Amino acid sequence: MRSLRMRVLAAVLVLAAAGVAGWQMLPSQGNKNKTIVVGTTDTITSLDPAGAYDAGSWALFSNVFQSLLTYEPGGTQPVPDAAKSCAFVAGSLRVYRCELRDDLTFPSGREVSAKDVKFSFDRIKKINSDVGPGSLLSTLASVEAQGRTVTFHLSSPDATFPFKVATGAGSIVDAEQYPADKLREGTAADGTGPYELASYTKGGKAVLKPNSRYRGAIKSTGTPIELRYYKDPTALQGAWKAKQVDVATRQLPPDVLAGLNASDPGQRVYEADSSETRNLYFNTHKGAPLHDTRVRQAVAWLVNREQLAGDVYDGTVEPLYSLIPTGIIGHTASFFDSYPKQNTAKARALLTQAGVSLPVRFTYGYGIGSGAAEQEAKELKRQLEASGLFQVDVKGYEWTDFQKHWATGKLDAYAVGWVADYPDPDTFTGPLVGSDATMNTGYSDKTVDALIRSSQQYADRSRSAQAFRHLQTRIADDVPVIPLWQSKEYVVTDVDVSGGQYLSDGNGVFRLWQLTWI
Repeated sequence: MRSLRMRVLAAVLVLAAAGVAGWQMLPSQGNKNKTIVVGTTDTITSLDPAGAYDAGSWALFSNVFQSLLTYEPGGTQPVPDAAKSCAFVAGSLRVYRCELRDDLTFPSGREVSAKDVKFSFDRIKKINSDVGPGSLLSTLASVEAQGRTVTFHLSSPDATFPFKVATGAGSIVDAEQYPADKLREGTAADGTGPYELASYTKGGKAVLKPNSRYRGAIKSTGTPIELRYYKDPTALQGAWKAKQVDVATRQLPPDVLAGLNASDPGQRVYEADSSETRNLYFNTHKGAPLHDTRVRQAVAWLVNREQLAGDVYDGTVEPLYSLIPTGIIGHTASFFDSYPKQNTAKARALLTQAGVSLPVRFTYGYGIGSGAAEQEAKELKRQLEASGLFQVDVKGYEWTDFQKHWATGKLDAYAVGWVADYPDPDTFTGPLVGSDATMNTGYSDKTVDALIRSSQQYADRSRSAQAFRHLQTRIADDVPVIPLWQSKEYVVTDVDVSGGQYLSDGNGVFRLWQLTWI
């Protein structure tokens, strides 16, 4: 789940004075084969690309698997990776064709074929996992493989399809190692990316070694990497302080991020704008406490984003009033226009019109270990219950269990962070509020779906802005989701490690191969 773009993250602010000169240094040959340890609080849902649509899993996929297309650092347009070339056919936005490279091999030594590419896309559609990336391929009608040529036939014009091919949903897997109709079990992954997965321990670590067979857009496959997964930001901070990790990212505690010191000689700190957002989603299915639009509108009148940003996140995030974040084509302040400040009287009037019993009671879930999610949940509960209009039952869940709960409609409300999949505003609309949205709120609106399709017909993406503005106004009226905040990107590295500024630049790729020893 990922994207930013047009501009956001193009400029990286390096706060560590010691880090500036180091950018130009070449990696020490003596350290070339020394492992760089990267710590994160991200979680892996699945090692199978058909079974995961979350930031942690896709960060790993960016390195182990290869897609036909990828993004260069800071780039906003996909470039060939496993493909030699890709283009829409004869100006049509309904037929997309790629020519596969000739020198790709899987870990088994078997040559990658166009049939493997077709197989990879077909199985995502067929398996259609509740927590998988199937919704990204909603416009994909069929895939044809002939020789080294792969042709995608789309159900409607979709200028964003190349962006989607470049995501984790486009990961190419070995047709002889992955079942066609179910997820692969175990801890192995067979891809053609810049790294091979040498070993993996769930909730522990992933050991990556450079893939000598890799051929594609990347010029160097990088240094050996060990990704260590920590249960929460506090645990990651402890590991960083104890020098158990060389790089810390996604995410240190808010108070630690707020107190990062540019003059500290023991670390490099990279801070950049980001398109990562966090939203409050509602279960809109019939019979759910928040099914009535007026009840959801009442909640919108009571949420105080400034308090969340200041009190919970120590100013390391910015209040967000739109589905599409600041800096992206189509951004508006639709929720500020509709609900400019807390107003208990207006919330009460809406609930009275809805004829519901007060206080309205509903369940609220969050993922344990997801930043300051617990503190955020407590603050939202406090804000809503202070009005006397709502009673909120809060509970935290382990990440994979949390996904299953929201995907199966067992939660009335839930807050989830969204890391854009690709550099286009489309990634903040269809996957979140379209009828086939991955968030499974039950929300479906013909006008919203029509606006999404309308926005996809423009090869010149600036022409899609009006459709996105209308869509966000509609969402502010229907409130299947409430935007909460937009974050910044922070990466902290040891002074002897360079490349942290390229690790995550907002276009959906997690570039571990950019990390090197100085």
